[in-house]
Amino acid sequence: MRLSGITTYPVKGCRGLVHGAAAVRPWGLNDDRRWMLVDAEGVGVTQREATSLVRVHARPGPDGLLLRADGHPDLVVPEPTDVTPVPVRTFRWRVLTVDALPAGPAADAWFGALLDRPVRLVRLARPARHIPPGDRKYDPGDQVSFADAYPVLLASTASLAALGDWLAAGGAQPVPMTRFRPNLVVDGAHAWAEDEWAGRGLRIGAVRFRAAEPSARCLVITTDQETGVRGREPLRTLARHRNIDRKVLFGLNLVPLEAGEVKLGDPVELAD
Repeated sequence: MRLSGITTYPVKGCRGLVHGAAAVRPWGLNDDRRWMLVDAEGVGVTQREATSLVRVHARPGPDGLLLRADGHPDLVVPEPTDVTPVPVRTFRWRVLTVDALPAGPAADAWFGALLDRPVRLVRLARPARHIPPGDRKYDPGDQVSFADAYPVLLASTASLAALGDWLAAGGAQPVPMTRFRPNLVVDGAHAWAEDEWAGRGLRIGAVRFRAAEPSARCLVITTDQETGVRGREPLRTLARHRNIDRKVLFGLNLVPLEAGEVKLGDPVELAD
């Protein structure tokens, strides 16, 4: 098995950045989901309710975060410092809050114009616990970014191909891997092999991970990541074939066990 894809999502819910290599930190890939949009109550705004976020290209750089979207001027957002943190929640139903740094009025106005609603851009200066203990099978504690549940999401090309066959059999078009927004993509495994890895160690190149549990999917996977158009697939087909313990599953959540670097072509091996 080999690593065939690496993607980070600098702003939660916005378009991903494809890489040839990426640094791994205890809380995930470097620069992955360290920024998030929040509403007036400090609750995260994601593709669940704002599909137009797919239009946003966000790229971290030495001068700050570069934001681009068709029809809007480019904006560089300096990394916020010496500002008062504000409490935010990743989801409305989450009780725990974490402190985040406001990016400032220029960034807020840029995203507000794009989404046609008032929002604020914030940065997670330090990884922090935002999911209560006991809510996950493998708890990384406070080593997590603004990710939904775990620091890293892995997916398999063979499982995507199997899903494509199910979609085609039902008269629907196959979907690309971007629908599932993984950080790491593995080639060379058999379809759904990742189900068998849960709870085990996984080595990618020289970096060790804990395979935590399969990833439960939501309506975000029905959103075309190029256009923002939302349909019914592939969630409907996955729900027929991959509804396990009342969760629709695709992909595998990982927790890094050490810092390091992964790169395309790295071998992927079960470590125990």
